[in-house]
Amino acid sequence: MRMDYINWEEVHEYVVDLRRDFHQHPEISLSEFRTAERIEEELDSFGIPHQRIGKTGVLGTMKGTGSGYGVVALRADIDALPIQETSNIEYCSQTDGVMHACGHDAHTACLLGAAKILMQERAGFGGEIRLIFQPAEEIGQGIREFFDAGVMAGVKRVFGIHTASDIPAGTVGLKPGLNNASVDHFRIIVKGKSAHVSAPQLGIDALYIASQIVVLLQAIVTRRTSPVEPVIIGVGKLSSGTTYNALAESAEMEGTTRTVSVKMREEIRRQVTEVAQQTAALYGGSAKVVWTDFASPLINDPLVCKEIAFMVKQFGIEAAVSTDRELSLSGDNFADLLMAAPGTYAYLGTGNPEIPGTQNPAHNGKFDIDERALGIGVQLYAGCALGWLRT
Repeated sequence: MRMDYINWEEVHEYVVDLRRDFHQHPEISLSEFRTAERIEEELDSFGIPHQRIGKTGVLGTMKGTGSGYGVVALRADIDALPIQETSNIEYCSQTDGVMHACGHDAHTACLLGAAKILMQERAGFGGEIRLIFQPAEEIGQGIREFFDAGVMAGVKRVFGIHTASDIPAGTVGLKPGLNNASVDHFRIIVKGKSAHVSAPQLGIDALYIASQIVVLLQAIVTRRTSPVEPVIIGVGKLSSGTTYNALAESAEMEGTTRTVSVKMREEIRRQVTEVAQQTAALYGGSAKVVWTDFASPLINDPLVCKEIAFMVKQFGIEAAVSTDRELSLSGDNFADLLMAAPGTYAYLGTGNPEIPGTQNPAHNGKFDIDERALGIGVQLYAGCALGWLRT
């Protein structure tokens, strides 16, 4: 059972053109209106029924007419980042300050390429395939609306891909178990009392309090957690004050935590909240901590990893399989789908030292991919669905 009969040169050309179109017209999280419309246009051209999920999510649904049974979910994220593209590629972003610096344009194009093939192959499988085009992954949102719509009801397998510039093009990372950390976002609002800098005893300096919080948060990592269990607490934004010669009345910071266990995730949340509130109280102020759940730890099902590795050989997909990719403390809320059904998040190698930008890390203004990897992405999506629904 192979896919040699498919005109892969034609499929590759289609997917490259589609990916470049998405790359030229990136949209940030929860504003992916053109992207959603473009996805819907392609699904319409294939004859695949679809519906909007939330404002910019798209769910396509197709049913096989052959033997087999069950429901399989395939997911691609669709949002871009508020990053200025600084490369000079011919398909560079046309939107100032926004670019696809994380490969979501490739994920979307690959899933659409697979959908085109699968629709043509309906007689070769039974059951149902749900195509999840998820918005707002970059801000840890977008997936809950799909759950509310019942997208994971009855799903026996779920699969997704993510580009990986640290893996050579032509290689697929299929690591069983823990792959990515949990991700939480926090916002700390510090309240003080304004006064002239010449009379600090009359006020409560929110900026000073916030500065102490930033420093003390790092002590949680260095002195209150085990050095053999990865933990990150990072503050990326701090704003305060209105003028140079007055104590700041308020301050606000935003940051993120990364952990690899449910127990440590809960403990770090508790400790960050305590440090902020107790430090503020020490200097006469107050602090409010607002948490947002972005993603759970991403844990691949070992059995499903083996199934996919087998399908790579079964379908003649020309890709090497790697099972030892290092743990990443980045996160992805594909993890929530893995908590609802057995599945795997595969890392699609896109790095090539001969192509500029393809070995740059994600979220870099010169990020790019080796587009030869797109065909492998299409084959993985299509092969998984066919393999699981022909049994």
